Amino acid sequence: MTISLILRIAIVGIVVSIIGHVIDNAGGRKEYTMLVGLCAFLLVLYWVMPCLKDLFQTIETMVNYVS
Repeated sequence: MTISLILRIAIVGIVVSIIGHVIDNAGGRKEYTMLVGLCAFLLVLYWVMPCLKDLFQTIETMVNYVS
């Protein structure tokens, strides 16, 4: 995992938090805030999936060397 990925995830968290507060203070419904959070979660998951794939491939390689 690189620093740029960690920074992108942190920025998404900050932006989602700000958007959530704006929606709540503007009298918006909680469903909109939850929808923004869900979209952010899916975006971060899309970014993290290649790292998880590499991790599992590395683990599989290590297990095959031990066997």
